Amino acid sequence: MSTGTTTPAPPSPPAGLAERIARSAATGRGAHLATEDFHDWLDGRRRANTFRVDKIPFDALDGWSFDEEDGNLVHRSGRFFTVEGLHVVEEDGPYGDGPYRSWYHPVIKQPEVGILGILAKEFDGVLHFLMQAKMEPGNPNLLQLSPTVQATRSNYTKAHRGGDVKYIEYFTGAEHGTVIADSLQSEHGAWFFHKSNRNMIVEATGEVPLLDDFCWLTLGQLGELLHQDNVINMDARTVLSCVPYEDADAGRALLSDVQLLSWFTGERSRHDVRARRVPLRELPGWKQGEETIEHEEGRHFKVVAVSVQAGNREVTSWTQPLIEPVGLGVAAFLTRDFDGVPHYLVHARVEGGFLDTVELAPTVQYTPGNYAHLPTDERPPFLDLVLDTDPGPRPATRPCTPRKAAAVSFKRREPLPSLVEADETQGPGPDPAARATPGRPAAQLTSLAPGTGHYLNVQARTLLACVHAGAVRP
Repeated sequence: MSTGTTTPAPPSPPAGLAERIARSAATGRGAHLATEDFHDWLDGRRRANTFRVDKIPFDALDGWSFDEEDGNLVHRSGRFFTVEGLHVVEEDGPYGDGPYRSWYHPVIKQPEVGILGILAKEFDGVLHFLMQAKMEPGNPNLLQLSPTVQATRSNYTKAHRGGDVKYIEYFTGAEHGTVIADSLQSEHGAWFFHKSNRNMIVEATGEVPLLDDFCWLTLGQLGELLHQDNVINMDARTVLSCVPYEDADAGRALLSDVQLLSWFTGERSRHDVRARRVPLRELPGWKQGEETIEHEEGRHFKVVAVSVQAGNREVTSWTQPLIEPVGLGVAAFLTRDFDGVPHYLVHARVEGGFLDTVELAPTVQYTPGNYAHLPTDERPPFLDLVLDTDPGPRPATRPCTPRKAAAVSFKRREPLPSLVEADETQGPGPDPAARATPGRPAAQLTSLAPGTGHYLNVQARTLLACVHAGAVRP
């Protein structure tokens, strides 16, 4: 499919918002919780609840079963999601013009649009953001900071017959606050089919009750926590990437916004990608056992089943299918300074689950183990450069360095994010006609996140949140 469509530019943020955002980003001590006390608070929430995740056979799933007709993994309610097969055909080769390629894999079909919302409120003249200590069954440490609300429609309409989603009213009714950011953004395009989440930041009007498992933090505090492993989950980072920071380098980018959007529209038009759902039981190259659906060569990911206990969730115990990646991935931006302005090399990436043909991704977004068997000239561009980079000390303005980075997990482990500084011998120059995609200053990338959906993929948004966490620290 190829639409070649563009999206209108987002509206300008409210007057004075940029200054308030900058003040929050520069404030490292919150009005309610000191950063040095945060981990004690999080440990207290961990002790106050029971969390456990166990892998189980597929036939031990409660309410889930393989459909007799097509073998898809479905819930008896018809809600939540299904695990199906996907066949993708791309007319261009993976790294440039070339013969078509075709591949199959399992995919999650979840037509509901979820809400990922962070509530904001001013305390002592500084914007604070309400974060939730939320358990996810795929987190390596189970409990991480999530948005105020992280819920699908099935969750907040209580299809699971569980408790109410706390604070949901601030994101479903205009009378409770002022919208700072609101856009539809994609989920993992390799694991979800046409899945979108509504990413929102809403400033509350009136008093906001502080409930258990929630805390108020400034952007400066969140920036500190983004430097630590496995603290802030992926959904929180994708919302934080939508924070409308002021563009200090306006007018100094290699490409204007019009030029960038024209190039991007050309990439969407150039690629011809056809993705169709197929029966799960008919996936070439994949095998199904009692406990896993996995690739015959042991690559990519597995579909598994888990039993979950979480004392602070709307439903305290359940079973579900889960995607488990094979190996740790790497997501990295290659960076270069042009005229004193850092630029980030973006990649127009094809993933079978995207609504459109491509989205802007990090320079490198791969699991190295999936390419270890290939000769050097067939490996993804810049992957070896990222893997071979010596991490060294962490620079003050580089929040994510190679092999040592901010949090790396959500429901199903994520790639390790990093920034790699390149010189003229390693990274491409300013010529936008080159096959590599053009660089962009971070603030210009941010302008694509809050008001325009499906431009930046989830890995790019995760890295963008990390970039801001370093760039705005005092």
